[in-house]
Amino acid sequence: MIGAILGDMIGAPYEFDRGGKTKDFPLFSRESEFTDDSVMTIAVAEALMQVAADTPEEDVCRALVASMRRWGRKYPYAGYGGRFAVWLREADPQPYGSYGNGSAMRVSPAGWLYGSLAETRRMARLSAQVSHNHPEGIKGAEAVAGAIFLARNGSSKEEIRSYICREFGYDLSRTCDEIRPAYRHVESCQETVPEAITAFLEGTDFEDVIRTAVSLGGDCDTLTCIAGSIAEAFYGVPAALQEECRARLPQEMLSVLDRFDLARGRTGEEKA
Repeated sequence: MIGAILGDMIGAPYEFDRGGKTKDFPLFSRESEFTDDSVMTIAVAEALMQVAADTPEEDVCRALVASMRRWGRKYPYAGYGGRFAVWLREADPQPYGSYGNGSAMRVSPAGWLYGSLAETRRMARLSAQVSHNHPEGIKGAEAVAGAIFLARNGSSKEEIRSYICREFGYDLSRTCDEIRPAYRHVESCQETVPEAITAFLEGTDFEDVIRTAVSLGGDCDTLTCIAGSIAEAFYGVPAALQEECRARLPQEMLSVLDRFDLARGRTGEEKA
């Protein structure tokens, strides 16, 4: 999960093509702060740690909605999309047919907590459908969580590519050099998730994945959040980057991160 948060932080200053579409940029600056991507990732993590894999769907959804609303109230100015911001404030929030990339940016905890791909995809689907219940919104979340599950369980990049193309129909044939020139700020799953996965597939290590994702431009805090979440599962995250990330998070988020590491069976010594 820290890979997703790092991607969000590092990508945030360069959103709307402010990074010049290059891989040569400072990883951190005063503007490298977490956004709604990280807040909702923390919210999903906390909710999923409260329920078992076989918990009835309505109870999982109830926990997810409660956690998202609680964390949304803690950080009301984190940069939520307009419709989702309304959803957070509603007395009885209901799904609103979104296919926005918000479902994919927050899903990484589901990729880590379960012992099977079927359980992973079920929880990813539920994490999406409480708000983003359009088929594309659900597909984006399931694809990202599935890629994380495969990456952490030793699948090769070609195996991950094949699975994503077969199961979700995303076009992963373009290179980042082909995507980059015309890519623009877009907030749909169908125009963010394939690009993020492609950045992961092309990257040579965790940092290179992050730099590659940012270089595509557009909604690159979310795009890099997604790419970083998969890269963490495949490569791990360098200790220095983890320390920088943790230094920029409030204690209440760090507490969830630490509990999450325990929930997924990793000790502090194993994080680096």
